[in-house]
Amino acid sequence: MKTSFEKFSGWTAVLAGISGFLYSVAFIVLRDNLLSALFLMVGGLFSTAALTALYQRVRGTENGFALLGFLLTLGAALGSAIHGGYDLSNTLHPPASINTDLPNPIDPRGLLTFGIAGLGLFLLSWLMTKEMRFPKSLSYVGILSAILMIILYLGRLIILQATSLAIVIPALLEGFIVNPLWYIWLGITFLRSKNPSQ
Repeated sequence: MKTSFEKFSGWTAVLAGISGFLYSVAFIVLRDNLLSALFLMVGGLFSTAALTALYQRVRGTENGFALLGFLLTLGAALGSAIHGGYDLSNTLHPPASINTDLPNPIDPRGLLTFGIAGLGLFLLSWLMTKEMRFPKSLSYVGILSAILMIILYLGRLIILQATSLAIVIPALLEGFIVNPLWYIWLGITFLRSKNPSQ
């Protein structure tokens, strides 16, 4: 019998994957500040339940690493939501003057959204490889997503130029394919699971 929270986290994981994809469309294709801020904010919020359920599943393998991965990804998800909320408030009510050359004070160059999220996701995905209730392929997609996020953070920090292929290629792969696939697949795994989280 599935728990209510596991069903809830399954649906929110699917919604996090859809929000991540729509964020990429809004940010990269449409260049719409309102929609990209909105999807960044709700995607961060949706992912919190999925990450909590994932932590519940993997904590029995290596409790210390599971907790560290959970805290990193949870902090990153909330940082994403705050970053999106900050951008949304500035889009809806533009300040009299804003220096757009400065990094976002909440999430400078994607430190939380990409860097910290990547580190936490790497730990959780590594632990998923030890947990029999997850498909191995799903774990490897999570590891790939984590690596792409860390590359994106380092690219935005070091190279800075958003049009550089070192940033564009990982951004397209992560935003349009890998991260949405991982969240949606994780959600489906939770929804199809016959055993509640431990």
